[in-house]
Amino acid sequence: EWFDAKGFMEFDAPILVLAPLYDDRTAMGVNIHGQDAFLSQCAGFYLEAAAMAFERVYNMGPSFRGEESRSKRHLKEYWHIKAELAFGDRDDIIGLVEELITFLYLRVSEDCAEELDFIGARLRQHEFSAPFERITYEDAVQYVRTKGSDTKLGEGISTSDEEELAQLFTGPFWVMGIPRNVEPFPYVIDEDNPTVTKVADLIAPRGYGELCGVAEKIFDPQMLEERMKEKGKDGDPRYKFVEDVHNAGCVPHIAFGMGLERLLRWLIDVPHVRDTI
Repeated sequence: EWFDAKGFMEFDAPILVLAPLYDDRTAMGVNIHGQDAFLSQCAGFYLEAAAMAFERVYNMGPSFRGEESRSKRHLKEYWHIKAELAFGDRDDIIGLVEELITFLYLRVSEDCAEELDFIGARLRQHEFSAPFERITYEDAVQYVRTKGSDTKLGEGISTSDEEELAQLFTGPFWVMGIPRNVEPFPYVIDEDNPTVTKVADLIAPRGYGELCGVAEKIFDPQMLEERMKEKGKDGDPRYKFVEDVHNAGCVPHIAFGMGLERLLRWLIDVPHVRDTI
């Protein structure tokens, strides 16, 4: 309902794919008639192409991650809410995500009182106030290091780091500018700080972790080539169609990705992400 009201077109992306977003090691591989393929990690490559034609597109479907994890917030298969839109910057996509979460919060409280009562859940009251606060990645690392973390600039922020940072905020917060060496290649390099990408992660406190990621996507073929070389994908024929999109009149575009089960776990405060499936 929200996507329709905002002018997005639903786009069904494939689940069996040849090109994983991250790398072969973190994807679930399958073999089809002798050809190696993967279960989709993300619909982004396909939404990116569709956004060039339809401007605003979204997909809600399963994604698969091959990493081993036994945390309360990770699943190997989860329902992935993805959207891409042409023309915009990181602030635009952050604002759009905050609109979506606000809409969901209000609609669940209005329409799902009976279900919430049945499962003994309540919508959290004191952690929800959009717009959410922000902290730069550099400031985040500097702060957690003062608290004893050994995380260095250029490394991803750990779960314990997120918990430490959460003490600074009353609710979810954005970490702005994720390092280029931990993010996959499709995201724009920050011209003001080339060590990071124009990405932001929305982190929820009290162990709920990342709820959503947003990004400005690369549209310049030269930057795409640079990033693909960094990630060892330059010349890989599986990504030729991604290069074709960028060489055929690609425009600035933005995207977000959100795990439905994680969002629901935070929204109604349930112990484990498996309880939300």
